Amino acid sequence: MTEKKVALVTGARRGIGRATAYALAAAGFNVLINDRCERREAEETLSGIAKRGGRGEFYEADIADLNSHAPLVGEAYRSFGRLDCLVNNAGVQIAVRGDMLDAPPEEFDRLININLKGTFFLTQEVARRMIAEDPCREGRSIVTITSANAAMVSPEKSLYCISKSALSMVVQLYAVRLAKAGIALFEIRPGLIATDMTAAVHDFYSAQIERGLTPMPRWGTPEDIATAVASLATGALPYSTGHAIDIDGGLLLSRL
Repeated sequence: MTEKKVALVTGARRGIGRATAYALAAAGFNVLINDRCERREAEETLSGIAKRGGRGEFYEADIADLNSHAPLVGEAYRSFGRLDCLVNNAGVQIAVRGDMLDAPPEEFDRLININLKGTFFLTQEVARRMIAEDPCREGRSIVTITSANAAMVSPEKSLYCISKSALSMVVQLYAVRLAKAGIALFEIRPGLIATDMTAAVHDFYSAQIERGLTPMPRWGTPEDIATAVASLATGALPYSTGHAIDIDGGLLLSRL
């Protein structure tokens, strides 16, 4: 087993996943990145990891395919000999925003299979492998990126809200189950983050931000999320597990 810690980051070819891989590399991790397509973008992420002092590897897989989980996690151990952190970042937004009374079953299945089911069972696979590696080694973590919509109602994207709110419970369940194994679980709830996923609504929410939607009057960046993930992965909160951390510019604060 190498001394350098190892992280697996899903959905890491761009956006929040890429920024997270960079932050972890800068913090001293080697990083296995995963995504389901776009090898060119993945190669760019690998180059950025190397520039920050880490060794990176890429494994192409769709987390919605449960049969891909064991080979994906196995790649971390084949490449690096250990696994210290899983970052569940891969996820999708609703295809078309609209009235929840018109939400189609196939869209429900798509969001649940990727955002919830895929993440649940990948976490299960990682937890089993971590425990098999060492049943009680401290300092390991699983960080799951959910959304402000885990708590904030947005009826025009109801299925996305359902997938993320359920994922919040998954984090708490695994936190209780894995605490004695030295594996800490955390949930990060991003607010309005400027990424490709939010590009279609950028103008709409920019106007809302200008009118005071968020106490901090700006869009969040992938680096804002990445900084939080790296802090947790390096043990910034050693006596904490299962909690949600809002990286949202104050969006979820209750205000009169």
